[in-house]
Amino acid sequence: MSFTLTGRRGGAVALPAVLLATLTACGGGDDSASGEAKTRLTVLAASSLTDVFATAGAAYEKEHPGTRVTFSFAGSQELAAQVGQGAPADALVTADTRTMDGLAADTGRPTVIAKNRLVIATAEGNPGKVERLADLADPALKVVLAAPEVPVGRYGRQILDAQKIDVKPVSQEPNVRAVLSKVELGEADAGLVYRTDAAAATDKVDAIDIPDAQNAIASYPAATLKSSENSKAAAAFVSWLSTPEAQKILRGAGFQKP
Repeated sequence: MSFTLTGRRGGAVALPAVLLATLTACGGGDDSASGEAKTRLTVLAASSLTDVFATAGAAYEKEHPGTRVTFSFAGSQELAAQVGQGAPADALVTADTRTMDGLAADTGRPTVIAKNRLVIATAEGNPGKVERLADLADPALKVVLAAPEVPVGRYGRQILDAQKIDVKPVSQEPNVRAVLSKVELGEADAGLVYRTDAAAATDKVDAIDIPDAQNAIASYPAATLKSSENSKAAAAFVSWLSTPEAQKILRGAGFQKP
C-alpha cells in the first residue's frame, strides 16, 4: 500500500504507508468542535528526538493554541529522501549537519539547536561486562550498530576507526531507535546510541560512558522547508527551538547546548 502525491521536482511520488504511520500529532481533540482555525505544521525529525519533541511539541502548542504540530520521525537519511521526493512538510531537524547541508536548495538557513554524544548501550545489568569501546571487538559479543549512512552509524564508525577497534556488527540498523530496540529486546549485547536515547530507557538498558577524547559530537540543525505552505508558522517553530523554554526541555532530556 502506498500514498501518491506530486513531488517537488514534478511527477508522481509514491511514499510507503509506513511514512504516514509515523506522523504523530502532539495535540488532541476535534478542531471543528471549537470552531477555531488551526495552522498545521508537519516537522520531519531525527529518531533520537522522538521523546523530547513530544514534550516540546506539547509546550509549543500550549504557547501557540492556533497551531497543531505533527512530527514524522526517522533516520536523518530517510528524512532527506522524503524531502527530495517532495513529501509535504514544513520543517526539518536532522542529527547531523552533513545531511542538512546536502539539502541547502530545499531549506532555509539552518540553526543548530542541540548537541549530543554517544554511549555504549548494554542489556540491563551489563551481562557482557562491557567497560570500554575496545570490548566491542570481542567476537563473543553480539554488537549492533546503525548503518553507515545514518548519522549515529557514521559517528560510531568514526570513533571506532579512530581507536583502531574492529567491530563486526550482527546487524546495521536504519536509525538509532532500532539499535536501542535490539539491545532492549536482548537481540544484541551492546550497541552505540546517543546518550539521550539510553537515558530514555534506563529501565531496560545500561549506559557505558565513552571518554570525551574518544567520542564524537552530534549537532542537530533545524530549518524550514522552502516547499512549506505555512512558511511563517514554520519559521516561528524553528526559531522557538532556540528559546530558553525549548532549550530547557532539551537540556532536561540530556541534550547539550548548541
